[in-house]
Amino acid sequence: MAIDAVPLLIRSAGVKNYLYHWIEHLRRAAGAPSGPDTIATFPALSGFGPLRHNRSMAGGWRTGTGLAALALANYTSLPVLDWLTRGADIFHCSGLTRHPPRRPRLTATIHDMTCWLMPELHPAANLRADRSFERILRRADGLIAVSASTKADAVRVLGLRPEKIAVIHSGIAAPFFDASGEAMDAVRARYGLKRPFVLFVGTIEPRKNIDMLLDAYEALPASVRQEFELVVAGPMGWASAETAARVRSVRRVRYLGYIPEPDIAPLTAAATVFAYPSLYEGFGFPVAQAMAAGTPVITSNVSSLPEITGDAALLIDPRSVTELRDGLRRLLLSATRRAELAARGRLRACAFRWEACAERSLVFFREVAGG
Repeated sequence: MAIDAVPLLIRSAGVKNYLYHWIEHLRRAAGAPSGPDTIATFPALSGFGPLRHNRSMAGGWRTGTGLAALALANYTSLPVLDWLTRGADIFHCSGLTRHPPRRPRLTATIHDMTCWLMPELHPAANLRADRSFERILRRADGLIAVSASTKADAVRVLGLRPEKIAVIHSGIAAPFFDASGEAMDAVRARYGLKRPFVLFVGTIEPRKNIDMLLDAYEALPASVRQEFELVVAGPMGWASAETAARVRSVRRVRYLGYIPEPDIAPLTAAATVFAYPSLYEGFGFPVAQAMAAGTPVITSNVSSLPEITGDAALLIDPRSVTELRDGLRRLLLSATRRAELAARGRLRACAFRWEACAERSLVFFREVAGG
């Protein structure tokens, strides 16, 4: 089979994280480099270095030729992907490929349905890409949904047949389970984090609901804000100018910007509370990672987040400043409650291992190939 790995060549967050770990663990689970479970990629990538969200995972030549091949496949009638994936029985498509190869069976992963459910929160380019991807989803012989919530939304909104969608939860990278005290101390020193802090990690864009988090934090008693600062980490996406200005205001929040991947696990583990009031998540990597790191989580009671957190997080209405403020205050002022959620979170996170995701994915691919 061949996996469309083009998102590894561009700046990307959740999808890149998924592909990077998923392909690596699929190859480990498949075992031998040749045989019925051979995992090839388009473009051909034999191995990955450290995960970087802000740059390509391949060298300059491979990145250039891969993106050029994608452009030829998308904007000409040349059967580029048929040539490059010959011999593959399955082609697993990404949202960047408009015209997948015609001979193999087609599969894809549904990461979320936010562009269909909340189009007002996205730029036009995102909407065009996902509308194009809809044709792939309808044509596919089999689909993976990263949560039962995402599957239900895809069936309800797009009318897809539920029997062709397998729910296979994503995984959590190993470093989040074992961040050391030395690594946490180092990351605190690196970013000048001298006080205990509430942490948000993610791209700054409307769906992440940053303005409400800022409102809730500012509504906390002054004594609480003096003891615990709010730290926001992540690249500036398509947030409004007003939101961007608020995030960058030193008086209100410590904005760290883009954080290299090796720093995210110890930064998350070092936080007193992880706050993530997103309006919609297909899986919610930052929340799952925070649970694995043993950081108590407060997050939204919508979309996939209750499914992923179970009883291991404090859930709030993401449109209620009062609920988020009160939840933050309860957690920040109760070490007992934080310890309880941290213990539950670590236990819950063990359900989301990349090894299990890869094994279930191989079963899925075998079923599609045999169908």
